[in-house]
Amino acid sequence: MPIRLGPFELIIILVIVIIIFGVGRLPEIGGAVGKAIREFRDSSADGEDTPAVEAESTDEESDA
Repeated sequence: MPIRLGPFELIIILVIVIIIFGVGRLPEIGGAVGKAIREFRDSSADGEDTPAVEAESTDEESDA
């Protein structure tokens, strides 16, 4: 069951975040969230490449 957020729900979430953290900290929070997303994407992309590299290295060792 997917969660669907419309524009009204997003506005309510934004207002709650502003009330909790204040306007001054929003850029800091946005930067931290963006950095976390980038790191997650990089680590998930690296995780897909790692088994293929390990498999190639074990094949080369068994050929020797």
